[in-house]
Amino acid sequence: MSTRANFSNLPVQARQLYADVLARGLPAIGKAVLEATHRLNDQTTEHAVAQRRRDLLRTMMTGADRWQRHVVAALRQAAQPGALPGRGLSSSLSTPPPSTTQRAQLSLVDDDTIEREILTSRLSLAMLDKANWEFTDLRSRMATLEHRTELEPNDLLRAQVLARLAVDCWRQVELNLDGWRDLQDCLHQEFSALLEEAYHEVNRWLVHEQVMPEVDLRPFIRRTRSAPLPPSTLSGQVMGYGHSGAPTSASTSSAPLAGSAHGALSPEQLRRVHEETRLMTRSNGLSRGSEQSDAVLDRLNRLVGRHLPGFGRSATQPQALSPALSVAIHAAQDSIRQRSTQPTRPGAGPITTPELVADLQQRKRQLKALAGSAEERATIEIVALLFQSILTEERLPTAIRVWFARLQMPVLRVAVTEPDFFATVGHPARRLIDRMGSCVMGFDGSTAGVGDTVEREIKRVVQVVEAYPDTGRRVFQTVLGEFEKFLEGYLPSRNEATRKAVSLAQQVEQRETLAIQFTIELRRMLNEVPVQDGVRQFLFQVWADVLATAAVRHGPQSDQTRLMKRAAADLIWSASAKVTRDERAEVIRRLPALLRLLKEGMAAAGLNTEKQEQHIRQLNNSLAAAFTAKAAVIPSERLKELMERLESLEELLPDVGDEELDAAMVEDISGHESSELEVVAAGGSMPTAAMVSWAKELQPGNWFMLDYRDRNEAVQLVWQGMRKQLSLFVTQQGRCVLFPQNRLAAFLQAGLLLPAQEEALTVRATRSAMAKLDAEPARLLS
Repeated sequence: MSTRANFSNLPVQARQLYADVLARGLPAIGKAVLEATHRLNDQTTEHAVAQRRRDLLRTMMTGADRWQRHVVAALRQAAQPGALPGRGLSSSLSTPPPSTTQRAQLSLVDDDTIEREILTSRLSLAMLDKANWEFTDLRSRMATLEHRTELEPNDLLRAQVLARLAVDCWRQVELNLDGWRDLQDCLHQEFSALLEEAYHEVNRWLVHEQVMPEVDLRPFIRRTRSAPLPPSTLSGQVMGYGHSGAPTSASTSSAPLAGSAHGALSPEQLRRVHEETRLMTRSNGLSRGSEQSDAVLDRLNRLVGRHLPGFGRSATQPQALSPALSVAIHAAQDSIRQRSTQPTRPGAGPITTPELVADLQQRKRQLKALAGSAEERATIEIVALLFQSILTEERLPTAIRVWFARLQMPVLRVAVTEPDFFATVGHPARRLIDRMGSCVMGFDGSTAGVGDTVEREIKRVVQVVEAYPDTGRRVFQTVLGEFEKFLEGYLPSRNEATRKAVSLAQQVEQRETLAIQFTIELRRMLNEVPVQDGVRQFLFQVWADVLATAAVRHGPQSDQTRLMKRAAADLIWSASAKVTRDERAEVIRRLPALLRLLKEGMAAAGLNTEKQEQHIRQLNNSLAAAFTAKAAVIPSERLKELMERLESLEELLPDVGDEELDAAMVEDISGHESSELEVVAAGGSMPTAAMVSWAKELQPGNWFMLDYRDRNEAVQLVWQGMRKQLSLFVTQQGRCVLFPQNRLAAFLQAGLLLPAQEEALTVRATRSAMAKLDAEPARLLS
């Protein structure tokens, strides 16, 4: 164990190390960006684009160096002890919204700010896509050091902070955002690699300092002191949640459970302890993340490197196909295409898996004979082993295997020529195979359950790859994006039950999001207006939801929605002080219609009669205060301004950020539950931050095993809502199961929802290839 003078100083040192690693890597990013600018300028394109790229090159000749120096300086400043999380970072990291700095003036956010937010978000997502698992481990270690459950939103260690620094400094040195968009692919790739390296180095240093050498999430499972749960609920609900999504108890205790006599546990409590023990020892799927997948590739490279030292160097340097092998790959591709569509035996059916594997072995021998180097022969062997494993995967539907087989030659081409195919699981060729496999491997391989639509799309994707054999990475990246868009449109609409479930979830989620936005904007509007507290709370807690309901059902500019806005304005006016007889008479005249409209709005939002009457009684007290002139007077010009702002309320709505949807939303959806749609409102165990993060990363199309309501069956994730607050799963029989985000994380935590495949298709194939190579290394050299 290392000696440390001050253990509490480790968080500061960790952030400074993180900033140092980033600072050391930024000059290389500046150089890479400048090189990418030169490449863009060399490309032939239309005159306007060419002129813009020439201008970009001129500005980048000096701007790239100044930009990376600005980013380094900002990082150094943010890593100082005075910028610890919780105290906020320097103003260069974020710009407060106009409403917080100039409350007296209302203005729209300018286009430049919106564009910067979009580019920042894209860069942050790209970095986290590659570095998320390193970040998850680092976040756990920092939480242990700082005795907190989560990093602050503006913590330097968060990817979005680095992204904001990069974009803001870009503008500070007067580089335009069009240039950033032109160089976006390069920027995303370079920053993603650098951030992953920085997280890795800080994790390695913390492990050396004996800070959680093994990241283990089991200690974060909390125990409750509350009375034992009824036996009927114990199998699915270890840590109970109410409708709010909050745990029934947040206590952590090793004391005997309540209700036991002298420490002895009742049968129900024993069952509960057994269930918690099961949850603490059960695999939850986090063990197979991208970090572990990269480790598999590292082991493959070390294994092959022991026999072919040059293979390791080829992983960092671009390669060129030997002429004979290039011709042979083209010929093999044509042969595979013809063989898969035209069986050689008269009257024969579709080609079988043994035939596919036999052809694969034969072509492997032919290609190795024509290879120009030992490294090419080793690559041919490894790719052949990968596809042998893929084609013999039992859960891969028979109708799909032939299309995977036809990807072998395009993949072999990129494996030989592109340096990172064997270095990272993020290569688009690997990601395409894994993505298509994850969508079809939920079915029994002996059935045709995958469906004609998905099969046709996979066929189209493979044919596009075949049509551009020399494009390599670019074509794989393009068709991967197209396949994702296909899933986004196909999965939510594949049958009537799914369409209805998605439509319902979208409406409720949209209503809840609008309610949050209306509440935020109403608070801003009434911040300095003398409105009775009772009226103020009614507008925030009740009427914002009424406005949201009307906007979803009838449209934001509909007559019904405008009527509800007018009711809010009338209520504010009615509750202000009435000091003249005419004003009081006017209130009395308008009051019955106003109260009737308020009740109609509350009823439309789902409030029962009792709740409506309760709110009306509270409002009457506020109106009585107005009649006795105890309420404050709202100047007529201020009241007019409020009316105008209410009319254009949708145009002013802020982004809701990461606010969680209210528990009432779940109850709303539960009211529509049917034999075709089930809403998961209880069950699971309290999720850690890592589990919530994992729940957000699940991809539509992937298959899982769900243990719910005495059934254990395969389900496919088909839809996710805004900010992934809702997730819809569908069984093979068409039954829909809807999860709010926290409940989904709770089921993942408890092992009640498990990935149908623990590892991606190519990672499992790589393990299989390593086992064969380890047993017979001569395969590589022959």
